Amino acid sequence: MKINKITVSLIAAGIIASPLAHATNGYFSHGYGMKAKGMAGVGIALPQDSLAAATNPAGIVMVGNRMDAGVDLFKPNRDADITGLGNFSGNGDSSFLIPEFGYNKVINTDSAFGVAVYGNGGMNTKYKTLNAGTALTPLNMGTGDAGVDLSQLFIAPTYAMKLNPDNAVGVSLNFAYQRFKAEGLQNFGITNPGYDSSTGWGVRIGWTGQISPAVSLGATYQTKTKMGKFSKYAGLFAEQGGFDIPANYGVGLAFKLDDSTTLAADIQAIQYSGIKSISNPITSPGAMGATDGPGFGWKDMTVVKLGASHKYEGGVVVRAGFSTGKQPIPETETFFNILAPGVVENHLTLGGTWTMANNGEVTVGYMHAFKKTVTGAGPAAGIDLNMSEDSIGVAYGWKM
Repeated sequence: MKINKITVSLIAAGIIASPLAHATNGYFSHGYGMKAKGMAGVGIALPQDSLAAATNPAGIVMVGNRMDAGVDLFKPNRDADITGLGNFSGNGDSSFLIPEFGYNKVINTDSAFGVAVYGNGGMNTKYKTLNAGTALTPLNMGTGDAGVDLSQLFIAPTYAMKLNPDNAVGVSLNFAYQRFKAEGLQNFGITNPGYDSSTGWGVRIGWTGQISPAVSLGATYQTKTKMGKFSKYAGLFAEQGGFDIPANYGVGLAFKLDDSTTLAADIQAIQYSGIKSISNPITSPGAMGATDGPGFGWKDMTVVKLGASHKYEGGVVVRAGFSTGKQPIPETETFFNILAPGVVENHLTLGGTWTMANNGEVTVGYMHAFKKTVTGAGPAAGIDLNMSEDSIGVAYGWKM
């Protein structure tokens, strides 16, 4: 099978599925690739499949010839409590499918090429009515449903090479597609213009090294992904509809206790503060859509991920993980974030892989994000945000 045919197929499938991608560390996914998702997203120093490029492009030179395809069923639970009005449920749309596709080809003993197609992240809310039957009046003057839908798709052709038997480097060119829709925001001068989309690109680089037979390290950095503007929402987002994707970076460690058991840890930093439409506070002095206009007020987020895997006889691998990080929404910014309550902090994950006689693999992964409440303060006093999440997914891998 030729690489170009595979690439076209993956891109087409990803674009078709992309509107259904939604996520969890802020609005980033907790992990990429079903095996990594079963270990809380750990993967900077532990490549396991052809989706490794999404976490650290250097890892693809270590996973061999393979293809992986999977899907997550993601179910967030989000609501807001507003003093004097009651509880609003944002679960008008309650379940989403998050696709993943990857292809990896070993060029020679020291280099590999791959393509990863995955949902980078997103956010969705749809507030229909109060429990008492009243519309979400703080946003829409009582004239109907209110909410947003943001989704982001990455297509990442990747090249990696070994510098020597113990060290490898890699680079991914990330082509990004995103789309956004808001409805019911009449109080902000937005009159339901429907979906808008934009494209852009960025770069992810990575290194991984075998420090000893038992210990490997890794590091990765992804540039800010410069995106075209949402022209339909030039009066909502700062910088006249700007919505670039934040830079992020991380380091990781993997430790083999023995031939069967591996422990791993990643630290990831997401630089939400570098995007004005995300980081500007609601009290910014400018008008809506101006460079110094109001935004969601998000802070940078650092996430610590811990994972473990154990291989049993017969080709069965079980996984577990836990991740934690300080959510990015300050207590003073809960009003605008009724639309984007990405407040969860702690994730528990489980997973497993079954290897078949034909070298095929079936991998499952489960994630639970524990409920987190942010109580509004200052200008947002009396507006509390709540969120929890669950996802379950399955992927099939072919070793070629």
